[in-house]
Amino acid sequence: AKVFLMDEPLSNLDAKLRNQMRAEIILLRQKLDTTFIYVTHDQTEAMTLGDRIVIMRDGIIEQVGTPTEVFEMPRNIFVAEFIGAPKMNMIETELVREGDRYYVTPFGTRMEVTGEKRQELLAKGVQGGTIMLGVRPEHMLITEEGGIPCTLEVNEMMGSELHLHVYTADGTRLIVRIPTINLSMEQRKELAFGKKLQVSFESKVMHFFNKETGLNLIYGE
Repeated sequence: AKVFLMDEPLSNLDAKLRNQMRAEIILLRQKLDTTFIYVTHDQTEAMTLGDRIVIMRDGIIEQVGTPTEVFEMPRNIFVAEFIGAPKMNMIETELVREGDRYYVTPFGTRMEVTGEKRQELLAKGVQGGTIMLGVRPEHMLITEEGGIPCTLEVNEMMGSELHLHVYTADGTRLIVRIPTINLSMEQRKELAFGKKLQVSFESKVMHFFNKETGLNLIYGE
């Protein structure tokens, strides 16, 4: 066959067998060297199996690209939250432009946007305003000072990492992914319900979305 069509072939398998079969399908595709069109609701399958991903919502194509493109350059909030697990954190904040410099002000802090992100905003002529700021859970850091004050609500032990569900003073909920390799058992135990934390992130991991349209201010065209 020149084309193989697969409609959620792994949906009824348990997690272990699903992982095994993903590898088998990849090997089969390499052996046959032909086209596979694969339909799935599982973004992990899409990212690991696809050379090119078409993300659809209600029959409308939201974005087409390689796994790297849809992960690093999501066209809108829907794509940003769909690709990645747990989903991307969304924070309503102000994007402030002062000359050729940009700042965001999440939860009363003031963070400068530097490097490549600043250059991309300048190239698009972005003027600022109220936006949705996106940061992936794996790009958020726990810091000693100068971060965003949070309270720990849920600590999910995932084996190689912790998924920390926290909330800010205004009730905004965020997820922080922390590798366990650098944490002692005592430090893990301290991350319990009600613990006060501070979280931060660098400008290179920020994503900027129009609050009204949901489009990415840099990659949304």
